[in-house]
This record gives sequence, C-alpha cells and structure tokens, in this order.
Amino acid sequence: MRIALSTASVYPESTATAFEIAARLGYDGVEVMVWTDPVSQDIEALRRLSDYHGVPILAVHAPCLLITQRVWTTDPWTKLTRARAAAEKLGASTVVVHPPFRWQRQYARGFVEGIWRMADETDVRFAVENMYPWRYRDREMLAYAPDWDVTNNDYRHFTIDLSHTATARTDALDMVDRMGDRLGHVHLADGRGSAKDEHLVPGRGTQPCAELLARLVRTGFDGHVVIEVNTRRAMSGAEREADLAEALAFTRAHLSAAAVRVPRR
Repeated sequence: MRIALSTASVYPESTATAFEIAARLGYDGVEVMVWTDPVSQDIEALRRLSDYHGVPILAVHAPCLLITQRVWTTDPWTKLTRARAAAEKLGASTVVVHPPFRWQRQYARGFVEGIWRMADETDVRFAVENMYPWRYRDREMLAYAPDWDVTNNDYRHFTIDLSHTATARTDALDMVDRMGDRLGHVHLADGRGSAKDEHLVPGRGTQPCAELLARLVRTGFDGHVVIEVNTRRAMSGAEREADLAEALAFTRAHLSAAAVRVPRR
C-alpha cells in the first residue's frame, strides 16, 4: 500500500512544488490534481517532474471543481477522457472523479452508465468520490447528482474522502462498509463536522483516520492512500512541510501498527 501526496495539499504553491516536497519527505508518489496551474494540465511537464524527482504519479484527479470548469474544455466527458489518457501515459492506476453538479443535468443523467462505459475501455480505475451537502446556516442544498453519497449508486470503484464524510456528518466506517471491495482509493484527511470542507491533518479532527487505516490493512486493500490536506494557512514553507511530514508519519505509523496485528499465515 503506497502513500501519495495530493498536489492540492501544497496550494497555493505549485504542482512542481508538490513533487519537490513529496521527494524530500519520502512520499511514495503523488496524485496530480488537474486545476488551473498549467503544469498540472501538461502530461510531458508532469512526466519530467516525476522523472527528475524520482516520484511516480499514482493517480490523476480529474478537473471537477468549480474553479476548473474551463480546464481541458467545458465538456465534462472530454475532461474524463483526457484524465484517462493522462493516467495511461503517466502510469497512474486511478482517475478520481466527483459526481456531477446538479446543474450539469445532461451529464448527471448519463453519469453512472458513462463511468461504467469508460471503465470498460481501460485498466485505469475510475474511482468516484463521496461528496457532501452544501450548508449555509440552517439551510442545506444538494449540489451533486445523482447523489453526494456515491454508495447510493452503482459504481465499479469508489474513493473515500474523510474530510468529506466529516462535512456530510456521516459515519465514515459505515460508508466504507457499504463500498466493500469496490473501495479503490483513499483521500486521507480529517475534519470536525464543519459546513466547510476542512481537510485537516489526520489526527486533528474527529474522523476515524486510524481506524480506517487499520481496516485497510485487515481487508487487504490494494489501492493507494493519498494525503489530501489543506495547508493554505501555513505561514511558511517550513510550516507547510511540517504538516505534510506529520500527515505522512501518522499514516505510516498506523499502517505499520495494524500490519503487526494482522495474523501471519
């Protein structure tokens, strides 16, 4: 089980900086968040960074955010086709994708079937990520379709994100149980149940990060664990790296402890 650093974890620093930090701290690889940074959209630039730093690209996160609506065209299926091509060319095993926004009506109507169709055309996993309702004061808006709870739909592979379970105020381990052997990818972060998607360093919130890692070991999980935390409030590069080193140490310690407890055959 390899531990990767999401390039989103160094924001507002660049994609190139994420590779540097991942190499310096000893991460096993990176997940590239495709966003407005031109380097994140450029396969050859990403390949050069990977080769230069000796850090493999394990996953590609398709441009699904509000700020990436025009990245790789405005057509959502074209975005996924390009994400798949990037993953195949870069040797990444997984494409992470969010469910559509509700206002993307045509895309949402054909999303489940379309993801199956794309998954049938490649060895790359399309791992659909759990999201959350949007909340403002006492109001709640269902922003994703067919559902923010991806276990309510039939996908071949899932991504579990523990910051998103915190924001949704749902039981993360129960969601993992519902995902079963279709859990293909993990975004490890923490949260305290705020309406804001916090992406705290694991161990700083209320989510069962340690318990999830133990369960991954116990069940023989064969995907990647990706550290996707928010460091934008870091006052310096050193503080950002300290947070990312802490997240890596937490993950390795709990995976190792769980491995010791697994009976040997």
